Amino acid sequence: MSESDAPVQPVAAAPARYAGLAGALLLTAAGWLGGALPDAPPRATLTALWQAPHGPVTLGCWLVGTVLLVGAWWSLRWGAPSGRWACLTAGLWSLPLLAAPPLGSRDVYSYVCQGWTWTQGVSPYRVGVAAAGCPWAGSVSPIWRDTPAPYGPFFVLLAGLAVLAGGGLVGAVVLLRLVAVAGVLLAALCLPGLARAAGVPTRRAAWLVLACPLVGVHLVAGAHNDALALGLVLFGLLVLVRRPGKPRALVVAGMLLGLAVAVKAIAVVVLPFAALAAVLGRYTWRALLRDGGRLAGVVLGTLLVLSLATGLGLGWVDGLGRSGDSQQWTSPPTAVGFVVDYGGELVGRHPHAVPVTRVVGLVLLAGLLVALWWWAWSTLRSLNDARQRVARLTVARPRVALLGAGLALAATVLLAPVFHPWYAIWPLALLAVAVVSPARAVWFVAPCAVASVLTVPDGTNLARFTKAPGAVLMTVLVVVVVVRAVRAGPAPRWRSRPGRC
Repeated sequence: MSESDAPVQPVAAAPARYAGLAGALLLTAAGWLGGALPDAPPRATLTALWQAPHGPVTLGCWLVGTVLLVGAWWSLRWGAPSGRWACLTAGLWSLPLLAAPPLGSRDVYSYVCQGWTWTQGVSPYRVGVAAAGCPWAGSVSPIWRDTPAPYGPFFVLLAGLAVLAGGGLVGAVVLLRLVAVAGVLLAALCLPGLARAAGVPTRRAAWLVLACPLVGVHLVAGAHNDALALGLVLFGLLVLVRRPGKPRALVVAGMLLGLAVAVKAIAVVVLPFAALAAVLGRYTWRALLRDGGRLAGVVLGTLLVLSLATGLGLGWVDGLGRSGDSQQWTSPPTAVGFVVDYGGELVGRHPHAVPVTRVVGLVLLAGLLVALWWWAWSTLRSLNDARQRVARLTVARPRVALLGAGLALAATVLLAPVFHPWYAIWPLALLAVAVVSPARAVWFVAPCAVASVLTVPDGTNLARFTKAPGAVLMTVLVVVVVVRAVRAGPAPRWRSRPGRC
């Protein structure tokens, strides 16, 4: 029995389960004492956080609760006793968070106001929620009150329906939280199938994703639309992995992936690798054009139908450019730009390097995405002539596509102009079902643990208060990673043995 399949002793797992529950309860208490309540504005300084009503108690509950939740998750990073145990424990931790006010972000109020704007016959892609006259615009974070919606037409439709059915701000927030929970449940249903297809222990994949503190705090309590988009992406990939090349499966998967893109644009990154998973039989250009082309056609058709049915068109693409209005060192390209500006100020110059480094980051991202897809395609083509058992090839094929998608999402999250903690859930979900080695899983688990402590209950991002030291530290990390990558040289060729990744 390999290390990855070795069972975890229940005696060691039980303390983790209840430590995490205690952490979730403390975070819920912190939310009610000083969370992102509608009438609680974000604080401008750490001193203001401390001096707010119940400030010391709020921060104390948040700190202890976060440490308990992250520590419990980290302690079982090698795998829970079973997949069922992992799901039940993650559900137990989510119960108190379901009763909490929005935690770690005020984005759900933006969702509600954008939905309200659409119900009034105004496109949320043309005006911000304040200019549209949303009655709850005061609950939205100030930086997003005057920016158009960057979300797809399907999510704007859902937000509008939540406003109509909810009857007010609280009701709409509750309904959008239920939508997010439905996305998490959909992901939970898909994770075991994807993990088995790639030869990864289901108990580890389920634990790493569902019990991750980012999921409970930001997807369940924060009601972020990433939950729904990610659930749809995983469902679409599962359909392709189980029935590649089948006409009905391509239609169903294409619709699911199209809906995901129509919620959040980052799902686009997965599509080229989904096309690889859609291929039936030998990997040839003709097979890729046949099966991948059908899948792409359904995705585009789904987007077109939604755009026409809602009357919103593709204006949300323009709104994506405004997401970079927030400048924080948690985005590596932005951090490097900060450091260049600091260096320029030391010699009396003002280079304004952030826009330049962000463009460089996007150019690097484009090249890296192409390289990752070519690596996955070349690897899959090399399996055409591999003289191994059919069972081994069956495992290797979906693993390559899922691993490529996970690495592409990781690159997107790291090189994008802006980074928020819940963005890390995207690569986590794909890499958790594609990376077999538990030692290598630590490389994407550790950043998620760090991201879990970046926000306080009212949605204030701690990166705002650590701009200079954070930017320097991130830049040093970027340099170290680049140097190590150059010294390591070209990546080794794929080995299709089921125990390697």
